[in-house]
Parts: sequence; C-alpha cells; structure tokens
Amino acid sequence: MRLSRVHGVIRRRLLVNFRIDPDVAQAQLPKRFRPKLHGGYAVGGICLIRLEEIRPRFLPRVLGLSSENAAHRFAVTWTDDAGEHEGVYIPRRDSGSLMNHLAGGRLFSGEHHRAQFSVTDAEDAIDIRMRSADGAVSLHVAAAVAPELANGSIFESLRHASDFFEPGSLGYSAMSNGTLEATRLRTHEWAVRPLRVDAVESSYFADAARFPPGSATFDCALLMRNIAHEWESVR
Repeated sequence: MRLSRVHGVIRRRLLVNFRIDPDVAQAQLPKRFRPKLHGGYAVGGICLIRLEEIRPRFLPRVLGLSSENAAHRFAVTWTDDAGEHEGVYIPRRDSGSLMNHLAGGRLFSGEHHRAQFSVTDAEDAIDIRMRSADGAVSLHVAAAVAPELANGSIFESLRHASDFFEPGSLGYSAMSNGTLEATRLRTHEWAVRPLRVDAVESSYFADAARFPPGSATFDCALLMRNIAHEWESVR
C-alpha cells in the first residue's frame, strides 16, 4: 500500500544554495529536465529539513514521526503536452530515520539513504553535520539568522530568492531502478529568512567528477520554521 498523502510540521528547513554553470548542471539532470536559471546560473543545493508529527491525517499528532533529512536538489523546468512546468530534481535523499529508509519508495515516494545527523539548533544559530551510512555524501553547515542575503548572491533581494524557490513544490526523486518518483510539497504558508553562513562543506558539490573546480559555488541560504504542510504523491 502506498500512502497518497501525509501531514505534519516543518519544524526547521534550510535551503543551502549553490550557483552552478548551466552546462555542468545539465549534465547532472535526466534528459527531460532543464536547469532553471537566475542571473545566468543554474541553482542547486541541499534542503536540510526537520519534520515532526508526520502521519496520515486520520492519525493523531502524538503518533506522528520526527526525522532529520537531507535532499540534494536542482531547480529545473520541463515541457510536456500540458505546457511548461518547474520544480526540483532530487538525485539523492538521506535520512536519520530508519522508518524513512525502510518506507521510502514503498509506503511513500522517494528512496532515503541512511545517514547520521548531528544538529545544534539554538533558533537563531544552527549547526548541522551529516554523513551517509554508505559513505557517499557528507556535509556541514553552520549558519545564523541575518538581516539580509549574503553579499554577492545572484538574487537581488530576499523577495527575489523567495519567488524563485516557492514554485518548486513538485520534486522528482531518482530511484535505484532508474525511474523517477514525484512528490508535491504543499505548505500552508510560505515565509523564508536569510541566513549568514559561517561554514559550508558539501562532498557532493565539491566532487570534481560532477562539478569541475569553479563550476559550483555557494550562493546563499534561507531558513523556514514551523510550517504546517503535507506531502502528496503524484502519479
């Protein structure tokens, strides 16, 4: 049985964003997708998200599950018979939850690799480390709430950054069998805050086999908190 929809709260969500050479980004995407560009750059990154009270609607919140998760992603567009669309392509998901690992791709959409997370969250300052159990990816982000976006970002303002990411609610996750599974994130509100990033390390975006030196550069980071939401499987 596949759950078509689950509900919960996004307690914390960091969007850690990299600006990427468009041709390099295209090489990381399935052929159906094109990079969504801003300021002449493709945009990829890591979504670091703490989920709480995750459950089917018919269950009480007290029975919901909590987890730390990471999704490596690219902002993309594509065209089909219905017209032009945009969303995100997710080549890899990692989770600190054994349940997410076992149920992902079975009970709900998207396979999740097992990972260990170390998180310090002091509301205005956040430090997250993650290492996957298979050793394929690791990351470290240390950030604090800031009054404005980082200098040098391709986004002219927080509003421009928010407007770029908000439409990307439909995510296509790469599966081990070569297919894609689609999930739509529906948030009951959308509000982001800028972060000052004091440290950012990503083995994925530092991999020279994927991203030649200089082709993927940290750009900015955004924070969301306490957002009621639902995940909907899309056929």
